[in-house]
Amino acid sequence: MRGYIALYFIVLFPFLCLGQILTNDTIPRIAPISYDIQGNQVTYSAEMPPLNQIAGAPKAFYTYYWEFGDGNYSFKSTPTHNYKKPDTYKAKLWATNNYDNGKPPASRPKSVTINTIADEASAAVSSPFLEDEDLILKRNREPVPDQEMVFITSYKNTNNYASSGKLYLFYNDNQFKNDNFTIEDIRMYHGERIIPLEAVSEVLPENDDHTLLASSAHGMLQNKTLFVQDTTKRKNLPLTLEQSKALYRNYQIIAFDDMQPGEERNIFRTLKTTPKMIKDTSAIVTLRSVYVPDENFDNHTVKDTEMEIVTSHDPNKMSSNGWFMNYRLVRFKRLKFKVRFQNNGEGPANTIKLEVDTPEMFDKSTLQIDGMYPECPICPKEREVNYSCLDTMLQKDKIIFQFNRIYLPGSQQKNVSAIDSTKGFVKYSMKFGKDFHKKKTKSRTAIYFDKNEPIITNYATTRFMPGISIGAKAGYSTTPELDNHTEYFVGATLSPFKSYRMYYQAELMFSTASYDELRNFETRVISPNGAENILRFSESNQFNNITAYIVPGSFRYNFNNFLAMGAGVQLKFDITRKNDQETTGEGFFLDADGNIVRNPELDSFTTRKFDDSYTNMQTGVFIGMNLGVVRIGPSLGVRYVYNFDSPNSQIQFYGIWKF
Repeated sequence: MRGYIALYFIVLFPFLCLGQILTNDTIPRIAPISYDIQGNQVTYSAEMPPLNQIAGAPKAFYTYYWEFGDGNYSFKSTPTHNYKKPDTYKAKLWATNNYDNGKPPASRPKSVTINTIADEASAAVSSPFLEDEDLILKRNREPVPDQEMVFITSYKNTNNYASSGKLYLFYNDNQFKNDNFTIEDIRMYHGERIIPLEAVSEVLPENDDHTLLASSAHGMLQNKTLFVQDTTKRKNLPLTLEQSKALYRNYQIIAFDDMQPGEERNIFRTLKTTPKMIKDTSAIVTLRSVYVPDENFDNHTVKDTEMEIVTSHDPNKMSSNGWFMNYRLVRFKRLKFKVRFQNNGEGPANTIKLEVDTPEMFDKSTLQIDGMYPECPICPKEREVNYSCLDTMLQKDKIIFQFNRIYLPGSQQKNVSAIDSTKGFVKYSMKFGKDFHKKKTKSRTAIYFDKNEPIITNYATTRFMPGISIGAKAGYSTTPELDNHTEYFVGATLSPFKSYRMYYQAELMFSTASYDELRNFETRVISPNGAENILRFSESNQFNNITAYIVPGSFRYNFNNFLAMGAGVQLKFDITRKNDQETTGEGFFLDADGNIVRNPELDSFTTRKFDDSYTNMQTGVFIGMNLGVVRIGPSLGVRYVYNFDSPNSQIQFYGIWKF
């Protein structure tokens, strides 16, 4: 009996272990919060679960975002906060796992009760606002599909009097088919209130080119294009709201009251990224914030926030706003790129080199640097300098950016607590070359920190909307099996605009056709006297048709700018079919000797007219080729059609002009 039990245990043990492993993998990671309280001063910390290192990536680490439950926050790992009033506060932690497989760890809010308050000086906090700055936007992480992120709106009253005003948040860009965000929660600590959505009039047409976010100058909705910008001061509030509504599907309005001069406040929104959000990990989404500091005036501040879509929290990343472009309008626009990086070492980096793959369809001579961090001047050409600068080098298939003589701290460096100080970026823009094709491009960057091995980023992808190309088509067709056949047709085609290689095309054509058909036949009748009468008929048919041709879908391939081939299915039916028929009969009789003898008395001549509609349905397949400006513009073509019903063969000669 004991032997059976031992055998049973040996057999099941591996499965029990495997089940335990699988169970552990499905358990969410938890980061419990702890704190140490001294009077009104609280120091927070959290017990973080082990990191699951991504193979080949830099060393994994956590970043932190804390909310203290009184309208203040911190990005430190173990922050210390001074509360100003006795109360019970609920502290929250959002930790982000960088270079780590799996979801971020979850933390339950921790309640802290403050009973005593120290003197006012101990509670003083330095202001994050610069001079004349009244709106700051931050987030705790980049958006990942189906995960939470926190969006922080900090606003300040720079007037010399108490005021009441509004804050607008516009989200879910119209350029994306699906919503990217939902607002799951909003935390306000100064009596702010969400007010019903106002009727923001839509005077402008829908922005049909808002995928192009780049510009050489800051501006608002110029040429129906969104230009992502830094904070700008405006005075025409109705125009700003109209333009913003044209760019975003959703918005939220928060009103605030009695804000004292110099007072600073924070609003926290938990945004849930939807499962259906854009999955392109090189795409850029935006949020727009509008701050109206005094509701009695239209003066306001506008600030757009760019965010890159990510699938994992990797601070080294390349992104582009050209994820879905309009080919017709992009020729003279500037396409924007951004490469961001983070020094994850134990010491500072002095030289950082970014080798960016650049497809040949971009004109590198139009390169323009739109921003960088660490901020430094552009290195002069052909001479050495002994100060910090950014050097740019253009190669056949690369653009190289190199930060020289800088100091970028490492995230693992001793006494470095501000994680943002270890991050940097380069933003640049370019135009397309003169002869660029409508095809997808992929770029990525090799990032070198001093003499270390490179870190390779994700691919930044650019692609074009299909667009619509309408073509005018006219031609002549012949059917060898028909006599005196003449047919002319006109029609239209529908296809993607200026496709690079393969694409589908639909067609609708109408034709007028005429042809002759001659038929001979005879009949034999026995007369009452027993003689056999023979009637020989010659039937002449002249057809005049109006015909519709439908090509529901054809597969076409452009070999280059001047040669294309295609194949598909053609449906045909006669809308009207008119037939003028003349029948001539000659009479004969068969004599007793079996000879055929002419009998004019039996001769006949008749005419008839037939008029039918929606007849002669035919289905066929075809193959053909085009020569000319085949992607867009005029070309000549020939097509052979094989119909499954008689007459079987048809040859079409035509010209087409695609717009």
